[in-house]
Amino acid sequence: MLLVSPALALVAAIFLLPMLGFLSEAFRTDEVRAALPHTTTALRQWDRGGLPDDEAFIAVASDLARLADIPAAAIARRLNASEAGLRSLIIRTREAALASPGLTAEGIRMLDPRWNEQRTWSILETETRIATPSFLLAAIDREIAPEGGIARLPPERAIFQVVLGRTFLISLLVTLGCVIIGFPVAYALVTAPDRLAAILILFVLLPFWTSALVRSAAWVVLLQREGLVNQFLLRIGAIDEPAALIFNRIGVLVAMIHVQLPLFVLPLLSVMRRVSPDLMRAAASLGAPPVTAFLQVYLPQVMPGVVAGALLVFTISLGYYITPALVGGPGDQMLSWFVAIYTNQTVNWGMAGALGIILVLSVGVVLGVLSLLQGTDAWKAQ
Repeated sequence: MLLVSPALALVAAIFLLPMLGFLSEAFRTDEVRAALPHTTTALRQWDRGGLPDDEAFIAVASDLARLADIPAAAIARRLNASEAGLRSLIIRTREAALASPGLTAEGIRMLDPRWNEQRTWSILETETRIATPSFLLAAIDREIAPEGGIARLPPERAIFQVVLGRTFLISLLVTLGCVIIGFPVAYALVTAPDRLAAILILFVLLPFWTSALVRSAAWVVLLQREGLVNQFLLRIGAIDEPAALIFNRIGVLVAMIHVQLPLFVLPLLSVMRRVSPDLMRAAASLGAPPVTAFLQVYLPQVMPGVVAGALLVFTISLGYYITPALVGGPGDQMLSWFVAIYTNQTVNWGMAGALGIILVLSVGVVLGVLSLLQGTDAWKAQ
């Protein structure tokens, strides 16, 4: 433990603690509760049956009137992340409360019809709790219903289940592509002479030495309508007009397989090097055809390397962002793209943290399923 403690401390300081802090944003509601203390107290007595009493209306006006401009804008932005349009409602109510210090509950009701909607108060009550599940529910296309309980989002707002399915589908296709292409490459590296193998592995490792931005830009040049790939296909007569190979699913898969291929080849290569070639010759001497010898003798021995490489490719592909953003279309963006949007553009860290939790849980589910499979008799028989 003394030997590994510096490494553990470094991982905890620069990775684990910041990640936990980021993911905790999915539940935090400190700013709303601190900025609206009287509203928080008044809504604790509300049973979500109809509208709250007049005390809650007056408390909202009182809390908003005493807020400075910057905190009021922050609260309005936070509530607007839960329901579009609440920002203008909060700002308008604050302006009215500043202009009329004695604003009554009836005056607030007449100020904007949304104060007469149970949904508005339901969102406000949820955001004044110690912790809110609203962002995590939104990440799985759910919400807290005005009367309590959990309800499905309307179809026009329910997008993240589709995005999560797309993320798994692209990751699976990339993994299959790496297995199909990488297995022969790894076998060629094992069986090739040392000098040729050194040259081949140089090409395999080349994507590791190139930045993601340069790699993606290179594929844009190669796959565009006037690019080298389309020009080659036109010259050999394979196509009659330039094909759409970029800014779509094809471009995403090609670019991601190119980047992820070394992550599959290297683990498989280390396993293949431990398999003696004499075993295949022994199988042939006992009358086994080449295909039978490969399937029953060679493949079971290298299967741990295949599984390790495929798992590495799949889990890393789940969190890909730059490559799909640069070479994919609007319908090819994965879950991490939305995390970046909520973090950098809309500054909705709560939603970004919730989507981050979904990504972490997805990886955990994949690892858990694989762990269960490894414990079965059928897996051990392989």
